[in-house]
Amino acid sequence: MCMISKWTPFLIVAMLVVLGSLCYTEVSAQCAMCSLNAENSATNGNTQGKGLNDGILFLLAIPYLIAIGIGILWYKKYRKSNSKKVSPFGE
Repeated sequence: MCMISKWTPFLIVAMLVVLGSLCYTEVSAQCAMCSLNAENSATNGNTQGKGLNDGILFLLAIPYLIAIGIGILWYKKYRKSNSKKVSPFGE
């Protein structure tokens, strides 16, 4: 029978972080036409590039806001179900 040490999950995560930091590639967040449009509009003083970047940030923020909302709901539900337990301080 194989015993798993308490350090095994930490070592796995540490190895994944190290491997992930060593194996990287340069990525671009916009397609060629979008980046060209943003660069040209920024040099000409238009605000299309700013609008494009604001749209990207909006699309990036929505999944995080949803995850935070689910986490808050889960925390509140968990706290309500565990509020009737005996205190470890004997009060």
